[in-house]
Amino acid sequence: MTTQGRELEGAVVELEYQPTTADFAEALNARAKISRSGRMQRKLLILMPALAVLMGITIASGRHGPGAPVWVGLVAVMLAVILTPWLQARQLYRFAVRQGTCRTVVRETGIEVATDHSTMTVNWPMVPRYRETPQLFVLFSGDKHATGITMLPKRGVRGPEELDRLRSVLDRNVRRL
Repeated sequence: MTTQGRELEGAVVELEYQPTTADFAEALNARAKISRSGRMQRKLLILMPALAVLMGITIASGRHGPGAPVWVGLVAVMLAVILTPWLQARQLYRFAVRQGTCRTVVRETGIEVATDHSTMTVNWPMVPRYRETPQLFVLFSGDKHATGITMLPKRGVRGPEELDRLRSVLDRNVRRL
């Protein structure tokens, strides 16, 4: 085996962190950018204000516009679309906080996550793509809805050189989005 081969085989990055609501919100936002349902939700978020403007123009032009129930429904849908990712992040956080501190090891073969109450091994074929955000590396399952996500908070590494090593392990094993 070559020296480079041994280096790659031995590339191990360890992270230790307590997940936060902000981590989950950022991971879900990254997921929304790549999943079909997330893209649909973003389009709906753009469509709703446009619909409100059109309804306002109709009323301003003197024509009979929609009644109060339509406005209330429009506002309710807009709030639901805006708040859903945050509410989902809070739910995920409540589950994660009971698990305790996450100790994650990233290797050339995959990822091992251990908490105070569970362990999990994720091999690279299960998370074939990832996106880097300002605070996280978010790995996604291969299905079109990106049902499975694994997040690796950057604050969990021991230093900038470990962050670079983590990025290179991910780049060698999964596709960056």
